[in-house]
Amino acid sequence: MTAQGLEVIDHTVHTTHEWINELAGRLDWTSKRSALRLLRTVLHHVRDHLLIDELAQFSAQLPLLLRGMMFEEWVPKHTPIKERHVGDLDDYIRTQMGDTEEYRGRPDVIKVFDLLNARISAGEVNDIRASLPSAIREIWPAP
Repeated sequence: MTAQGLEVIDHTVHTTHEWINELAGRLDWTSKRSALRLLRTVLHHVRDHLLIDELAQFSAQLPLLLRGMMFEEWVPKHTPIKERHVGDLDDYIRTQMGDTEEYRGRPDVIKVFDLLNARISAGEVNDIRASLPSAIREIWPAP
């Protein structure tokens, strides 16, 4: 039992750290803060391309803290679902990553997709990929 008796919070903090540490290792980055920033940015971009039902199923497999980050600042009625090009993804993430020195572009985004493939069920990954525009699906490797 934790000092506060809030095991669910302790568990999600621990699990979130595991995800961030694993991603930082996959990226070979020293900054875990930057790894979290990239993960959050990719989750936001994926979120904006999924229908609500698929988004709910996807988010249910994320640690609670990451699920919250995925939905932060989200206003569904202001998020039109439309076909976008990979260049839009590249530009969006580059803009969000700003001055992050370790960020190398698309290869790092693919590492985030590799993490998602390793951490969520293959069936859910396949459902998500099938729901995404082809330009994003092409850079998210199949599980």
